[in-house]
Amino acid sequence: MKTLYLLRHAKSNWRDPTVDDFDRPLNKRGRSAATAMGVYLAEQRIAPSQVLCSSSSRTRETLERVQEQLATPVPVRFEKGLYLAEAPALLRRIKRLNDSLSSVMLIAHSPGLTHLALMLAEDDGQPQRQKLNAKFSTGSLAVIEAEVAHWADLAAQRGRLLTFVRPRDLLEVG
Repeated sequence: MKTLYLLRHAKSNWRDPTVDDFDRPLNKRGRSAATAMGVYLAEQRIAPSQVLCSSSSRTRETLERVQEQLATPVPVRFEKGLYLAEAPALLRRIKRLNDSLSSVMLIAHSPGLTHLALMLAEDDGQPQRQKLNAKFSTGSLAVIEAEVAHWADLAAQRGRLLTFVRPRDLLEVG
């Protein structure tokens, strides 16, 4: 059994048009959402075996705010190849994971992350899947469990969406 935590980076700051996309930081709402997601992960006692994180500023800052809330540190690998990667490239990377890892969190970008979640999770018509179909908004988390012994065996529709949580599910809308 393998568990994949797909976390889309939180909302980024578009105020300064001269900042390169790769270097854009989180905005105030994004910082709040990332912290709230970290609190949620801690409350749910979610601690992946490893984190794979795009090396962009907004994914790093999302990870930093999430990690501040966790009881124990999680090993992290920053990979530039995850920046704006499409779903097939993300899946190829996941398939190369060490099988000793039972769970991995991938912090990346849409549309690749969205397409990956939709590709992996069987369409069972449940409300969680309907929310995911509607929009994988910034800062959201999809938890997918697959009954595979090896990451290399992960394939389309082999996973089950356990939960899909958006920042607005965690924060009061004001």
